[in-house]
Amino acid sequence: MSALADALPFRRQEPALGPSLGLSVLMHVVLIAILFFGVRFQSSPPAAHMVELWDPPAPPPPAPLVEVKPPPPPPPVVKPEPEPEVKKPDIVVPDKPKPKPKVEANKPEPKPAPPKRDLAFEKMLREQAMAEQKALEDQRRKVEEQRKEKELRDLIARQQASARDNAIRAWQDDIMRSVRRRIAFDVDSVPGNPDAVFDVAILPSGDVVTIRKIKSSGNSAYDDAVERAIRAAAPLPLPKDRSLFQRDLRLIFRPKDR
Repeated sequence: MSALADALPFRRQEPALGPSLGLSVLMHVVLIAILFFGVRFQSSPPAAHMVELWDPPAPPPPAPLVEVKPPPPPPPVVKPEPEPEVKKPDIVVPDKPKPKPKVEANKPEPKPAPPKRDLAFEKMLREQAMAEQKALEDQRRKVEEQRKEKELRDLIARQQASARDNAIRAWQDDIMRSVRRRIAFDVDSVPGNPDAVFDVAILPSGDVVTIRKIKSSGNSAYDDAVERAIRAAAPLPLPKDRSLFQRDLRLIFRPKDR
């Protein structure tokens, strides 16, 4: 077999391993140098890229679910109720009535004798009732007499007060007439008929002690004329009944009064 190989003209010869290895190393060194210097001398910054982010469109909402109701159950079968059993009534034979026992007639008991009346006690009760009735009538008569006496006293007091008031009023009218005769003023010049009120203190002799104007008529000239007339009328008239005398008098004058 070896001899046959040697005899063939196309026999493959093995290349030299040393030059191939050296060439491979040299090529790697050159490639590394190119990459190193190419990256170092590159001055332009890397280009910036803008990326727009956006959300994908929302998927369409799912179709509503249609609730499918189950078919209603079939109606229950009603069984006919059995007819009630009719019982035959029991026939009751009533018992024969028993004869009533004979009741012997009771003999009537004798009535008790009525109690004896105490005539003296009854008389005492009647006399006591009459005495109480008489006491009530006397009390009622006494109350009625007291009521009548009080009414009479009140009537007399009212009459006396009225008579006293009338006498005092008559006395004051005498004083008013005596003062009006001395008022020197044209009363027609005063509009209306206003009040001029004076408190006058007098002595039992009729002399005037003080004159105090309580209310003005609104016309000072008329008020001054009245005050001068009061002083000019002193001594003032006295009451006929001296027990009616009053030290303090309130006199009211009106221009149009006479």
